[in-house]
Amino acid sequence: MPIDIGPGLYIEDLTVGMEASLSHTVTAEDIEAFARVSGDHNPVHLDAAYAATTPFKQCIAHGILSASYISAVLGNKLPGPGCVYISQTLNFKAPVYIGAEVTATVKLTDLIPEKRRAIFACVCKVGDKAVLEGEAVLAVPSRTPKK
Repeated sequence: MPIDIGPGLYIEDLTVGMEASLSHTVTAEDIEAFARVSGDHNPVHLDAAYAATTPFKQCIAHGILSASYISAVLGNKLPGPGCVYISQTLNFKAPVYIGAEVTATVKLTDLIPEKRRAIFACVCKVGDKAVLEGEAVLAVPSRTPKK
């Protein structure tokens, strides 16, 4: 069943400095579901005994799971429905453990109206610690048709 998230913004509605966030507490079920969907069954994510032998000492969430929260902010909040990813850089800074609340925040840093592009600084934090940083470039719909 679709979630009612409202209309997205147009390129003409955006201004540099706009920001949006969402938070999600990572569960073991989230990690298992992500492994099923992505096909990434690395035991560091799923096998506590194996993970105990790694530098992390316990299971960690897939890095791309945290990155998907950035996608959720962009696709659902800012700019919202209608935007399309062009590119995303990701720098993984720290592991995310089961039970951690991840807050994904995007901030509009640049607009290229003639190309209908918006550039966002992206960060995921657990508490005050950045666990992921990057930059997203999006195509954003316009109210006026392309010439």
